[in-house]
Amino acid sequence: MTATALDVARPETTRGVLAAEAAAASIERETTWHVLWTHSHCEPLVCDQLSARGFHPFLPQIEVWSVRAGRRRLINAPMFPGYLFLNDALDKRRHVEVCKARGLARILGEGWDRLAVVPEAEIEAIRQLAASRVPVFAHPYLREGRRVRIVSGPLADVEGILVKARPEKGLLVLSVHILQRSVAVEVDGVQVVPA
Repeated sequence: MTATALDVARPETTRGVLAAEAAAASIERETTWHVLWTHSHCEPLVCDQLSARGFHPFLPQIEVWSVRAGRRRLINAPMFPGYLFLNDALDKRRHVEVCKARGLARILGEGWDRLAVVPEAEIEAIRQLAASRVPVFAHPYLREGRRVRIVSGPLADVEGILVKARPEKGLLVLSVHILQRSVAVEVDGVQVVPA
């Protein structure tokens, strides 16, 4: 029998053994973050099933106001409705096992061997945001170069191209195509939505 990292540095306590085995297991498997697309309102169901099967799902949640039976109260809702994340190395067998979860529509990607991967930095930012307990709300996805519409203020209902997107301000370009001329205006980032 050969000596492994677990045999050489085996802690005395049971908790230490489990921690060391978990650390060794995480080194052995290269884990990546994948996105699971669920049926409507099935995110917690899929998360619970996968956790029970030994997978490592992550369902970020935010508090939102809900009105039911005439009463307003704060409830937990998925940060990204219809989606949750999975931190596991998936070979074909494990991919099939994940796909058996009731309420799961599919794992995003082109096939079991070419799954979409979420960068670790983005997941860490989401984890930090969820743990901070600051008020979070959904916002339309905006990227530079996208056609947007201003929803409030003196330029309400004006459409243009979002050229520069910063957290507090964006640069909106309005063009007159027949003249082949444009003008730019700085707008508040929360006033624009996709057109």
